[in-house]
Amino acid sequence: MRTNTSIVDDQGLMNNFALEPKVYVDEQGDRTGFTPYAELLNGRLAMIGFVSLIVLEVVTGHGIVGLLANL
Repeated sequence: MRTNTSIVDDQGLMNNFALEPKVYVDEQGDRTGFTPYAELLNGRLAMIGFVSLIVLEVVTGHGIVGLLANL
């Protein structure tokens, strides 16, 4: 059997909104955000993408916009 978790306030109005989860502070917060590893990986991926676009332009003679316009 399912229990009803609604609450009636002092004016007799029912509050049947979802229960909010307990808020806590994660002590190991170094896993996300602007960490040194994330910034290093982002820089490396940006360099790979930039070099790939230069190679694409040298090989085909068109940039990425020129290739997409010809589709």
